[in-house]
Amino acid sequence: MLSNEQLKRYARQIVLPGFGAEGQYKLLSANVLVLGAGGLGSTVLLHLAASGIGKIGIVDYDKIEISNLHRQIIHFTSDIDKLKILSASEKIKNINPEIQVVTYDERLTESNIKNLFKDYEIIVDGLDNFKDKFLINDYCCKLNKKLIHAGVVGYEGQVMTVLPGKSACLRCIFPDGEPSDFKQSCKDIGVLGACVGVMGAIQAAEVIKLITGAGDLLENRILKYNALNSRFYEFKIPGKNSKCPLCSVKSKISCN
Repeated sequence: MLSNEQLKRYARQIVLPGFGAEGQYKLLSANVLVLGAGGLGSTVLLHLAASGIGKIGIVDYDKIEISNLHRQIIHFTSDIDKLKILSASEKIKNINPEIQVVTYDERLTESNIKNLFKDYEIIVDGLDNFKDKFLINDYCCKLNKKLIHAGVVGYEGQVMTVLPGKSACLRCIFPDGEPSDFKQSCKDIGVLGACVGVMGAIQAAEVIKLITGAGDLLENRILKYNALNSRFYEFKIPGKNSKCPLCSVKSKISCN
């Protein structure tokens, strides 16, 4: 049962067709781990907190710098030099005091990833390099964790959802490693803050749809956005790659 305050807080979601109080209760009962409290993570965290996700985990080891602020909108000028996880946690509590927030002051590595993932059903990738993104993808597939992937460089971004055992994973699509359009870093060529926000908002929408069952997910689809021409492009994936080095029967990648 939802309390009177919850019915008021989430009223505009509850009235949505196919959502209702049942959908809201699913959100309040859900747990989501957000990797990174930077550009993507900032937008994701704000939307997930506002929508009523019951438990949100945040993984980040970095401190806020002034150069972060044009795109990492959960952090303010007064937060400079503060740990990102603490700044993000404070903002979430101000938005929605009933949310449980768990912070992890750690850099994601192969040695701690299993422990970080164990208490969460859905993983949101807000990290900024493809080496980490493949690590996240690999362990989500091996540990049966649903993954919402995104990446942004320059004026362009992409989003997709990975459902282990059902849909294509990152290595199904990029078996040879990092895609060419993401080889350069944001530090080298820059990034448009608003583009990061668009991608983060789509990631949050994917999380909400995944939990409530509303709408169609970005499974076996990559949604790309170009902020310069304000166009979205969708690339359909046939499904799992039978030669995928990770999730095919001939898998060459093990996650210990």
